[in-house]
Amino acid sequence: MPSFQQPLGTGFGPFTTTEEVAGGLDLSGKTAVVTGGASNLGRETVRLLSSRGARVIVPAREPDAARDALSGLDNVVPLPMDLLDPVSIAGFAARIMDSAPSLDLLILSAGVMASPLFRDAEGHEGQFATNHLGHFRLTAALWPALLHAAGARVVILSSRAHQLGGLDLSDLDFRRRAYDKWLAYGQAKTANALFAVALDARGAGHDVRAFSVHPGSILGPLARHLTREEIAQFGAVDADGSAIVDPDRDLKSPQQGAATTIWCATSPALDGIGGVYCEDCDIAAVVPDGQLGGPGVRPFAIDPAMAEAIWTESARLTGCDVP
Repeated sequence: MPSFQQPLGTGFGPFTTTEEVAGGLDLSGKTAVVTGGASNLGRETVRLLSSRGARVIVPAREPDAARDALSGLDNVVPLPMDLLDPVSIAGFAARIMDSAPSLDLLILSAGVMASPLFRDAEGHEGQFATNHLGHFRLTAALWPALLHAAGARVVILSSRAHQLGGLDLSDLDFRRRAYDKWLAYGQAKTANALFAVALDARGAGHDVRAFSVHPGSILGPLARHLTREEIAQFGAVDADGSAIVDPDRDLKSPQQGAATTIWCATSPALDGIGGVYCEDCDIAAVVPDGQLGGPGVRPFAIDPAMAEAIWTESARLTGCDVP
């Protein structure tokens, strides 16, 4: 278990916003890539980074729509990319390294949740392919630019959904077991957390650190595959159908939800630390057997041996790796 996986006592909490975390942060001269950066949590992340002077590149399947969503933000560049298309990812990465050989921040925020079964062109289960394999490919492709930066950070959005049961390395694509949209989502989010552990192990000696994040529950496009009844079961909407913001119950605004991402991306408190799962703008406590959906990270989601196993399998599935 990573020795760093224990709270720092930052003084922040579930009500903390991106502005409060950022303070007087100056990111002038820095370059960031934010997947999923055109809506909700991702857009708030992009807004904060650009407001502090960073140049932010936003990969998007529909760059024109992303440009509209991001209008009014300075130094933000949408570029075409599809996380389910390896050729598209390679082309995007090549454009980035041609224009910005050093990449200071890579924030992997895009995702899909609890969708009906779909598969990528290679037959991989869609939530795992989108949330993990696409980001694995992108990170590997951008690795030279991360190495070139002085003190690059990679932030990977995971979720308390990892608590649903980890992952099955023998059947990642739900070929033998019946497909369950929530187990598939939990598997993808576990893979996200383990990806941070294995990536940090490879990057720490080169001053590239990686973190996974539970942002909180923020009602938005990620819930597009849920019915009204399912959303109501989470207690996330009021009688009028409006989103409830109640950070004590982990129901957050985008400004609160993106705060932990910004903290992981920029906080000096994390200098020399990596491979940890974070929530509420602090490193999360390890909770071996807590309430489902409650605070903390399960030991299997930060286990170095499991992280290496999923890394090896991801490299085999994608044909990508980092030196």
